[in-house]
Amino acid sequence: MTKIEFNTLVMRQASSLKMYALHFTHDADDANDLVQDTMLKAITYYNKFKEGTNLKGWLYTIMKNTFINNYRRFVKISSLVTKSDDISSANLVFSSTKNQGESKFVMDDIKNAMGKLPAEYYVPFTMYFEGHKYHEIADHLSIPIGTVKTRIHVARKLLKKGLKPYDNVAKKLLYAEAE
Repeated sequence: MTKIEFNTLVMRQASSLKMYALHFTHDADDANDLVQDTMLKAITYYNKFKEGTNLKGWLYTIMKNTFINNYRRFVKISSLVTKSDDISSANLVFSSTKNQGESKFVMDDIKNAMGKLPAEYYVPFTMYFEGHKYHEIADHLSIPIGTVKTRIHVARKLLKKGLKPYDNVAKKLLYAEAE
């Protein structure tokens, strides 16, 4: 079968394809778009069709798969994009870009507050923050584990006090990293 003969056979199926498309879309314009997509795919991939098999069934399968793929794409895009003029503050976090400048100021303030810690608190706290275990810190500093725990606790309290304006941010940063 030549490509022209195949195209003619596909075009003859347009009316039955439209009825089948209306079954999926329930909208005439969307059905026309689905039929057009189906016919385009069928004509593009005509060499995949095996002569002597059911052309109508093959076209219906293409249409069903096209509809499903378009629906999945629509659902995915709809879940990622808020299509409203009124964006709530909860959605604003997800729809806006992250301000790296603000994060830099927060981190600078945390570093300054840590720099103001006395050495006896700074060293065990930074070691713990970097992932060392209590017993490793105790061995390194030659002090009891209880003292290590106390110094880390005191360092957290001093940092929290020094970072009062960032109370929620500091809590998240200090405790999330330490856990």
